Amino acid sequence: MKFEYVLLGLLARRPYSGYDLRKWLETEGQFVWARAHHSQIYRKLAQMETDGWVRHEVDPREGRPDAKLYRLTPSGRDALLQFLHTPYEPLGRFQEIDFLARFSITAPLDKDAAIRLVGIELDHRRAQIAKNRNRDRTLHYDDPLPELDQDLDRQVHRALHELGAAAMDRWVAWLEDTLRNLTEGKPVR
Repeated sequence: MKFEYVLLGLLARRPYSGYDLRKWLETEGQFVWARAHHSQIYRKLAQMETDGWVRHEVDPREGRPDAKLYRLTPSGRDALLQFLHTPYEPLGRFQEIDFLARFSITAPLDKDAAIRLVGIELDHRRAQIAKNRNRDRTLHYDDPLPELDQDLDRQVHRALHELGAAAMDRWVAWLEDTLRNLTEGKPVR
């Protein structure tokens, strides 16, 4: 997912300065987008302004430098709404930032699109579980290093699989609950 859509999604809520966008991404948005450097934010805002997706107003600040407050333009709104309906293809790993960012933007703007998005993610993760959960995970050794503790290697491999399987199960349960809540008009948790 492109970073500009994360920024457009935030600007759909209210005008932000580049500094405030960075603060939001570092705190509330830390599970929605990987850390973004302030220069990346300002470059994207400048490009989005050139593209006509945002415009800025100068917000005078007493005793501090003036701030540029960015807001969506009609063209930016159209770009954001068009993005909500672009195809989503789940990535290999679950809980990828792409899904989280897309869901956080899509759900409050188009509930039906959010329902489709969660359904696609859920179907993909269920297929991953069906394909991989009970596969043979036997480790094979052929001339291993003498320092390699094969018994400990098997234990670690099994423990990591169990950890990953439990995390995937929690993710699927969250997707199922979220899909049910969205469909039934209940609060998303």
